Amino acid sequence: MADDNSNTKTIRILTRKLHSITKSDSTIQWLIGSPFLPNYTIVSTLRCIHTLQSDHLSPDINKEADDIRALLSRGFEVIGALIVGTASSSVEQAAKDAIDASSRLRKALSQSENQSLVGAVVDPSSGELSFFVSNSVIESVTTVVYEEQPNKYVWERGCILTCELPIKLPVIYSVKELKGAEDMLTRATEAVIAKFRDSKTTYVLETPDGSTAEAPHAVVIRNRDFDLSTESNASSLLCSHFCSEDNNHKSYSAENADKIQVSFLLATSGATLKPAAPVAEYIPGEAKLLVVDYKLRVVCYATKDIRLTDAVSKLIIPGLVDQLHTMKNMTLPNLLSQRPKLHPYHFNPPGLPHPITTIYDTLYGETEMKQVEVRRSLHSRLGLPSDQPLLRIASAMNLSISKDGASGNTLKKGTPLLKDVHVGIPSSGVNGGDLSLVQGSYEYYHYLQDGFDDSGWGCAYRSLQTIVSWFKIQQYTSIGVPSHREIQQALVEIGDKDPSFIGSREWIGAIELSFVLDKLLGVSCKVINVRSGDELPEKCRELMMHFETQGTPIMIGGGVLAYTLLGVDYNDTTGDCAFLILDPHYTGGEDLKKIVNGGWCGWKKAIDSKGKRFFLPNKFYNFLLPQRPNMV
Repeated sequence: MADDNSNTKTIRILTRKLHSITKSDSTIQWLIGSPFLPNYTIVSTLRCIHTLQSDHLSPDINKEADDIRALLSRGFEVIGALIVGTASSSVEQAAKDAIDASSRLRKALSQSENQSLVGAVVDPSSGELSFFVSNSVIESVTTVVYEEQPNKYVWERGCILTCELPIKLPVIYSVKELKGAEDMLTRATEAVIAKFRDSKTTYVLETPDGSTAEAPHAVVIRNRDFDLSTESNASSLLCSHFCSEDNNHKSYSAENADKIQVSFLLATSGATLKPAAPVAEYIPGEAKLLVVDYKLRVVCYATKDIRLTDAVSKLIIPGLVDQLHTMKNMTLPNLLSQRPKLHPYHFNPPGLPHPITTIYDTLYGETEMKQVEVRRSLHSRLGLPSDQPLLRIASAMNLSISKDGASGNTLKKGTPLLKDVHVGIPSSGVNGGDLSLVQGSYEYYHYLQDGFDDSGWGCAYRSLQTIVSWFKIQQYTSIGVPSHREIQQALVEIGDKDPSFIGSREWIGAIELSFVLDKLLGVSCKVINVRSGDELPEKCRELMMHFETQGTPIMIGGGVLAYTLLGVDYNDTTGDCAFLILDPHYTGGEDLKKIVNGGWCGWKKAIDSKGKRFFLPNKFYNFLLPQRPNMV
């Protein structure tokens, strides 16, 4: 890690997940840092999920190392461990145990053993969190800093290097000696690894297409450039050569970080240093050939002031080696039977300032139990919610797009849809209220979009489309947002409407919306009936609970009108309340300023300061509350 010459040691914490660890949590948490950040900087935590059968508090180091080697990007490393102390041992002893466990894990991961590590302990009686570091002795650290902008802290000084490499490994084996196939795959894997540092190997570094307005020229690095005694233009360049100097208005995250794309090239012709005869291997009897296809996808983190040659030799190449070994080990058990289709994906789930990599067997569908169990295990290790699909393939990072490019969803005719139009609108005007809002992103659907005239009858259809977009963006479904005709078709198919309903201009209400959500998405809904607009304030607590526990947009149906509810602001003491309404009756273009200034998305009070009522006393209202599926 980075040198720390200060006599006062400081623990710097970039993750909020340490707050959620309680004295009842008996598992070990691995502390993750980076050699490019100051000593004792805790970027994230990973839960230990493999323990010994003889002692559930002792980690199975080999299994943990295999998982973390595949999961954690090069440029991040284990810097310690956190455990919950026991009544029978002192806090200091627990810290020693944590440091010892992390030291053994680092050794299994081939990380530097000459490293000062962090031992964090939750006191079993008070729940207090204490930190210790290992030098020649174990010593307590009392200076702890919680970084307010962890993403900025990581990515302001760092960048991402990526490398994609398709590989075909030929495996020839005797049908009478199947063990030979495994040996052949192992030898083929080692032969590829040797090529990474072959004298004929060249690495080309460049920015992804369009990531900067004036992209610098590509840099070519040959293996001889790794030799510090060899002077070359490439050996003196830093990663900052490819990084933007303009940090104004920059959103700091892994997806928005400066990126360097690394390509692997191998010269297969040219003069050799010495002549060599071709080698042939004879396999007696009947033999078979199979080709194992891999596509390595490696992502690494580096500080901008590291040399490009070091970034390739110390990050990219070891990352390729790690991933190739992981894929080989996943392939060997079923090499000759149902061989897995392995694909690496990169994710940047909420709460993690850095990306992680998972290797999925796409032989299985995402809803099949084998894949579900893999994701559940990952959610447990990463401390992610067990009811949100954050690690599905559709959520994977796209590192090939422009840093500032938008790959958002579009309407059928190419008009960009507005997302999250409520963000940044004026406050509700409720003094001392408790605010509860929709969780996650949605798209704004309204009258006359995609060239379809539904003015006067399609408001509930548009509210439904907004709700479906929420489920799609949150990865609960992969289906497209349905058109008016597809919504009508669904209602006919379940027997709620006659066939003549398809293509009509008939209204639908909250109940029909619940039928469509159930058929198309498998989503159940709760309905709140309100006999009069005057009763709306009485439902505020229930609506707030929905946004806090489910977080989905709510459809409001009243008379012949429909709206989408995005939030509630409620003062429990005074009874003052306001409702954040997204109005589908808007007929203009996708102009955010016009929408907000026109009140098409804004806070509505039951009775405003001028005595005007948004919810009428003589109208009956249905509130449709879609329930979030419990899934990963």
